[in-house]
Parts: sequence; C-alpha cells; structure tokens
Amino acid sequence: MFNRLKATTLALLCLLALPAAGSAATMEELERRLDIVTEELQALKNESAVSGESEYSSSFGLGPAASKVYKLHQGLSIGGYGEGHFSNLVSDKGDTSDTADMLRAILYVGYKFSDRIILNTEFEIEHANEIYAEMVALDFLLHEKFNLRTGLLLTPVGITNELHEPTLYHGNKRPYVESEVIPSTWREMGVGAFGKLAENLEYKLYVMNGLRGDKFTSKGLRGGRQKGSSAKADDWALVGSLSYEPVLGLNLGGSFYVGDSGQKQVVDASGDKADVFTQVYELHSQYKVAGLELKALGTMVKIDDNELIGANVPEEITAWYGEVAYDLMPLLARGTTQYLAPFFRYENVDYQGNNEDLDVYNVGISYKPIPNVVLKADYRNFDKKVGTKADELNLGFGYIF
Repeated sequence: MFNRLKATTLALLCLLALPAAGSAATMEELERRLDIVTEELQALKNESAVSGESEYSSSFGLGPAASKVYKLHQGLSIGGYGEGHFSNLVSDKGDTSDTADMLRAILYVGYKFSDRIILNTEFEIEHANEIYAEMVALDFLLHEKFNLRTGLLLTPVGITNELHEPTLYHGNKRPYVESEVIPSTWREMGVGAFGKLAENLEYKLYVMNGLRGDKFTSKGLRGGRQKGSSAKADDWALVGSLSYEPVLGLNLGGSFYVGDSGQKQVVDASGDKADVFTQVYELHSQYKVAGLELKALGTMVKIDDNELIGANVPEEITAWYGEVAYDLMPLLARGTTQYLAPFFRYENVDYQGNNEDLDVYNVGISYKPIPNVVLKADYRNFDKKVGTKADELNLGFGYIF
C-alpha cells in the first residue's frame, strides 16, 4: 500500500504540473486535474479503510475485529468473523443426532465520522439463514476518562459476551457458564459511559432496557433477552464493569447487572404486576505468561418472584469455571507465529432448588496457522445430577478479518 501511495502521489504531482498542450493551463484545465487528484486520493483512502492492513488488537474491551474502526483516521471500516463446526453426539446418552452447522458469519461495518464520533455495527448470519443486528453502537469520544455510547449495546458482563470472536476462546462452543448462565450473545438497547479511571483501569456503566422475566426458564435468564427487537421497556437495568491490568498479561475484572424484569408481563395471585428484580454479579481473571494461559470466572444470579413465572425457574444460580491451556509451538519451532494449545476447562452450575445441577468437562486443542484463523477439536462431557445430556465430540474452524 505504501509503495502504491508513493507512486500515485508522484504521478498526481506530475499531472498537476503538466501544462495544457501548446499553451498555459487554463483555470478549467487546472480544476479538471484537481478533480482527478481528489478522486484518486479518495479511492486510496477507501481502499486502505477496507483492506486487511490493520492492527488486530482490542479497543475499549471489544474483540480485535470489532475494534478495527477505532484504528482508522476517518472513513469506512469493514471486518468480521465466522465459525462453523461438526458435532458428534455420544450414543449412550439420549439424543444421537449429529449436526453440521455454519454457526455464525459476522460482518462488522464501522464508520469514523471524526476523531470523536464513531459508529460500530455488527451484523450476524446465524446457522446460515438467520440474520440479526448484534450491535449498533454510536460512540462519542470526549475524554480518556469519560466517553458516551448509545444504541444496541453488548451487555458488559463476564469475559466472552464482548470478547466473543472465535480466535479468543478455546473449544468450538463458548463456555457453558457464559452462554447459559450469563447469556450469550446478550445485547439490549441502552446508553452509558465508558473510559479509563486510571492507568490500566477501564470501566463501563450503562442503563439498558431490562430482561423479560416471563421468558425465564429452569436454566435461567437466557430466554429473557430482548435483543432490541421491539423490546418491552417498562423496566430498565443498571449494568457496570471494571477491568484492571496490574501487570502485563494479567487481567482482573468484575461486573454487575441489577434491574426489574417484570415488564408488566408477570402478575401475582391478586393480579398485581410483579417486579421480578434480577441481579447478576460476576468476577473473573485471566493470566498469560510465556505459553501458559489461565482463566477463571465465577457468577451468581438472583431472581425475585421466580415462583410467579413457573417453568421451575430457580431463585438463585451459582456457577463458575476454570481453564488452563499451553501453547506448545514455541517449544516446537522458535520464532513461529503459529499456535498449538491443548486446553482443559471445568465448569460447575448449581441451579439451587430445582435439582438441575451440572458439571461440564471440556478438553481439546486449538491450532492457529496464522493469528486470524483457528482450527479446533474438543470433547465435552456433561455430568448432571438429574437426567442426561449427551456428550459431544466437536470439530470446527473460526476466523477473523
């Protein structure tokens, strides 16, 4: 890109300098040449905006592909990610239907209007035929410590809900705790502030439309997501998160979600509207040093008026997981950019009061021939205290751009 820009600039300068044939350049001729210069420079600008020449790193807690627009000087940004997998279900535990699924194909379209106003959108094709808007965030960058964001926002709870690109987590499927207990992908309409309180200490504080408590199930909150689709907005929630990096490679964080979820849809025996006050609290840590990767997360969910909803909705859910992985490639080939990491993850979910407690054991391997592409293989074992759930052998791929 740099060489082409240099050659183009020289050619355009020559174009401006050339006199009109046989006479001094007229004003009209100079204006015509200036229009050509303007069009060519704009074409170069647009090409650089949508090309692959980007720094892939996280901004404001979002994934690398979702952060591309923040790296631009101005204009249009295109990015995305995708993932697909094949799941073989173990035949001795009930369901034996294997599946092959193009799970997600995502397009990020961003536009940097100026240094202070940025639009960042995420559009998803799910299971090859379902289309959703996952994020439509309009940012107003005012100060390092205080910025504003509004639109359809990712709920900043947990690790994976914002950092959900497939190159960022192990296994073909997101951690069970962060897909079922903390819903994924969880997004709602809202407005709020974000920024840095101090060096390496970032925060987010949003007001978002509440969940729909009448859609909660025995597994918890996931069915209550409204996703910005003609959402009931009689009840709202306050959501906040903190992320701290005391040393390179170590991230400590926590988040909360508190608000009513009744939305005038849940009533008690006397016909009065129930609040269905809902609370989510979460703490997590991540540590990377040399090839070693450690991750842990714990969460607690509380649901008031759960007995009015039915479907065996629990009053409280506690869950946690721990994960360890190790990149073997530096041991096999010094200086390589490839990545090969076996991993193990253990998850525990306690649905207090409804006997659906669950342990999940996940072991597998992730291989990245280049940082933007990952191939995955893993086995998930489900150990339920009541009932059965088939184990899974998963093979898949993912990419970002």
